[in-house]
Amino acid sequence: MDSSVGSEMLAVVPEGATEEPLIEESVWGAVRALRERGLSKREIGRQLDLDIKTVRKWLRQPWEPQCRPFRGRALDPWETFLRGRAPEVGFNAAVLYREVTAQGYQGSYPALVRYVRPWRQEHRSDETSTVRFETEPGQQAQVDWGSAWVWLGEQRVRVHVFTMVLGYSRRIFARGYREEGLVSLLEGHAQAFEHFGGRTETILYDNPRTIVLSKDESSGSVEWNAKFKDRMDFYGVSIRLCRYYRAQTKGKVECGVKYVKRNALAGRRFHDLEELNAWLLEWCLGVADQRIHGTTHELPGQRFARSEAASLIAVDARPPAPQERLESRIVPRDGLVAVEANRYPVPLSWAGHTVRVHLLAEEIVLGRDGEEPVRHGRLLGKHQVARWTGPARSVTAGRAAAPGPPRFDPFYLSRAGEVEVRPLDQYEGVTR
Repeated sequence: MDSSVGSEMLAVVPEGATEEPLIEESVWGAVRALRERGLSKREIGRQLDLDIKTVRKWLRQPWEPQCRPFRGRALDPWETFLRGRAPEVGFNAAVLYREVTAQGYQGSYPALVRYVRPWRQEHRSDETSTVRFETEPGQQAQVDWGSAWVWLGEQRVRVHVFTMVLGYSRRIFARGYREEGLVSLLEGHAQAFEHFGGRTETILYDNPRTIVLSKDESSGSVEWNAKFKDRMDFYGVSIRLCRYYRAQTKGKVECGVKYVKRNALAGRRFHDLEELNAWLLEWCLGVADQRIHGTTHELPGQRFARSEAASLIAVDARPPAPQERLESRIVPRDGLVAVEANRYPVPLSWAGHTVRVHLLAEEIVLGRDGEEPVRHGRLLGKHQVARWTGPARSVTAGRAAAPGPPRFDPFYLSRAGEVEVRPLDQYEGVTR
């Protein structure tokens, strides 16, 4: 039994009530049932959060309602003030406690929390009640990012999951990326359109910087991210944005992100990001499309094939230009080029030369004039070294030492004018 539920049962009394129960009949039944299963009285008390004396009592006698008289609540004199003030301070119990204490209240803070709890719950239920917005086939899709910690080999890394959900059929597409940048966002759209076989008329988004730079909801003016807007114009997609702090507007994809994290990725381990994405594609087709959806009560795959597939709009046959970032690096002596806090190997003969670095969504391409470019998959995390898959890299020999002794040592030259003094008998010995 949840202790918080038990405390509410004793503390929160409906209007007009004069007494409250000490223990519910269901709790008495639970005590007897656990005893029949062989549990000790102490263990029963621990599981149900009851005093051992209470357990002994209800094991001895049959159920009969027992109530204690309701003595009134110490906060009742301030009820009118609290009812009016609580919504103004967002039902912040700490603020309310400070203000009623200044007015003479001498009770405890937990008692005030219990007193205003029913009003807070009633207010939240009114505030969060929304009308579900359903769309016609092919009318709208929703896009969002989620992130999850995943084991890739021996390393635990955070993977960012691009997720698109079709509003009518609830088919879902998910793909993992190293980050949530613009390149990944646009590449995710291209992969999703290919997966579904087309696009919807509109797509609903949140308000990230990769999509919108600024927005004035009062006037409706929006400053778009130019590269993102150009790509969506290329596809012919009409962009829709949620209101600020109203993420439930795109509840379909919000639920989809949680579904991916809790079902597809929970407890899984992969060799690399490529294997993770292969699994996500298999999961989308074999699991997500084949489960009975809780809202539509249909299989998303069947609902899509029956009513939505024909309504999707084909994207232009000409693929958009790949998004990339071009930089340059000077290759160090160890042949490991630093990019985004990771290092990527190139031939050792490139050491000391400047190379071009193309950063694509999935790979890093390092090139030098007159040489075959070197490609590596973009690494997750930081301070990692990519594996070299080309021919063996021979270690270049170091600089050869100059023959003979040093000729220009300034310390030696400063002493060159000194003449060693020898006894004359040594020269006489030589002449003999």
